Amino acid sequence: MPGTGPAGRRRVAVTGLGVVSPIGTGKDAFWNALMEGRSGVRRIASFDPGAFTCQIAAEVTDFDPAAYLDRKEVRRNDRFVHLAIAATRLALEDAGFAISAANRDRVGVVIGSGIGGAHTWEEQHQILRERGPDRVSPFFAPMMIINMASGAVSMQVGARGPNFSVVSACATGGHAVGEAARIIQHGDADAMICGGSEAAITPLSLAGFCSMKALSTRNEAPARACRPFDAGRDGFVMGEGAGIVLLEAWDQAERRGARIYAELAGYGMSADAYHITQPDPEGDGAVLAIRTALADAGVDPSEVDYVNAHGTSTPYNDKFETLALKRVFGGDAKRIPVSSTKSMTGHLLGAAGGIELIACALAIDRKRVPPTINYEVPDPDCDLDYVPNAPRPAAVHVAMSNAFGFGGHNAILVVRRP
Repeated sequence: MPGTGPAGRRRVAVTGLGVVSPIGTGKDAFWNALMEGRSGVRRIASFDPGAFTCQIAAEVTDFDPAAYLDRKEVRRNDRFVHLAIAATRLALEDAGFAISAANRDRVGVVIGSGIGGAHTWEEQHQILRERGPDRVSPFFAPMMIINMASGAVSMQVGARGPNFSVVSACATGGHAVGEAARIIQHGDADAMICGGSEAAITPLSLAGFCSMKALSTRNEAPARACRPFDAGRDGFVMGEGAGIVLLEAWDQAERRGARIYAELAGYGMSADAYHITQPDPEGDGAVLAIRTALADAGVDPSEVDYVNAHGTSTPYNDKFETLALKRVFGGDAKRIPVSSTKSMTGHLLGAAGGIELIACALAIDRKRVPPTINYEVPDPDCDLDYVPNAPRPAAVHVAMSNAFGFGGHNAILVVRRP
């Protein structure tokens, strides 16, 4: 049956793409920036970073939440929720999908965040210290908690189906999309709004990552700082934004004549069970998740045409991710284009998996793969085809998105051409 996949489960269509990113809002602005190899990394403008070892980030600078929410709701929600609502509205508009009394019980939301309401936490802590406990906002708790992205989105659009959040650090967006797909496959909803949102570029968050020595310190050349797989990489660059997709049951999408960007065909997950921040040096957890996702999709490794890598621009991640890909794909590994769009967007943490899945869907739809910019000096440990510095025409039939998080969380998504 056209609407079912392996073991009779329902097929899942990707029909709406919503992006708020440091390189553009909306799928077309985002895609055009990727094709131009444009970096969104600059000196931090939202506060004075002069005292920090890292003074750069990929901020969303052209965003007005009042364009998507009334002013009262803007005041009552954290920035990461603003971004999630905006990306949701863009995804629904892109899909031409209306939520009504007739379908609202069958539309769900799974939106995650790695950190959540960081702005609210820091602002309210300062109020507590300076003005006392009675002046802390009554909205502090609901503004801060991570599940409020899913909750607020459901209230804004009227979706009453399955609703929860995922928190798995930088694997969050991948897990959110994968879990949403399973809800549709199992028949518990007909459409799911899903992905990740993050707005954690704050003094405390930056200080914590600086203390870990996890961030790039190329402060004098921000646009060249994020250089995944390059021998000179020295750490990741914080980013913010939201990547939200609308998934639908295949039959429903076809009946309403929806534009289907891709089929969400496979989902795999695992744990490294190794270290709180460092990836497994043998890549065992990543290999397990990738193989699980390919098996779930019914895809042979030889069929994969493009990999959107986790590619954080840290010494360990890029080396061990490369090793994992070589273990899975063997002799095919050097044939497959592997790029890191984080080289342009920075690392969106809990939103990375959502926005990078959108890059995969657009690569399939537009028959081009985005580059890894700032790739200048090859690293002997990173010896794959990283699509250096310029996009490439490619008939992508099967694409894979990798997401790995602190705590050893791994989430892999496989999408294929309709």
